Amino acid sequence: MEKTRFQKALPYIVVVIVVTVLVSLLAVAFYRPIPTLYPGEVNNYQGENLSAIADVQINAIKGVQHLNQSSYRLTVDGLVNRTLQLSYDDVVNGFPKYQKVVTIYCVEGWNAKILWEGNLAMDLLDRAGVNASAKVAIFYASDGYSTALPLDYLRSHNILLAQKMNQVILPDERGWPFMLVSESQYGYKWIKWITHIEVSDNQNNLGYWESRGYPNNATLR
Repeated sequence: MEKTRFQKALPYIVVVIVVTVLVSLLAVAFYRPIPTLYPGEVNNYQGENLSAIADVQINAIKGVQHLNQSSYRLTVDGLVNRTLQLSYDDVVNGFPKYQKVVTIYCVEGWNAKILWEGNLAMDLLDRAGVNASAKVAIFYASDGYSTALPLDYLRSHNILLAQKMNQVILPDERGWPFMLVSESQYGYKWIKWITHIEVSDNQNNLGYWESRGYPNNATLR
């Protein structure tokens, strides 16, 4: 019996359906929504494409912190000549500002290339007067998080205490008032919501995740 037109076309119809389904499944699997930019956020700096602020995932041990600008104080103490109690404006307007593009890499597998703006961490410590026996700076956050980094590293890498990302003042969920841009270190060294910097000679100090098994040396490999 001679095949009908439909019977002749059926194999081609099946192929089209299968291909359409596969393409749809692949599109769903690889779809990544375009992040919404914050008001005033830039996505390019000197010809270099930037990730969006929204690409920096929100990791916090006690949820997002909301600090009050009028009562905020950044304490710098420990092995220094004088303890500093700096307001937000003291830090933002009292030290030279710098910009640099740095990529943050998280141990969870994500990364984001961001334009950071802030003050050099060592400028603050130098104003306090670092003792010759000091080796590390221990950074503390408002939620109890902490991490330590060598003073030599902070100075040689011009590590920023960031107040802006992609030209936007740090949103609360990204670490306002200050986030440490720990260039060449994994993300758990990028402490947010900084309230206290202690200068110390204890090179074995273990921060929050370090005391829970993460390497104290978080240098990217």
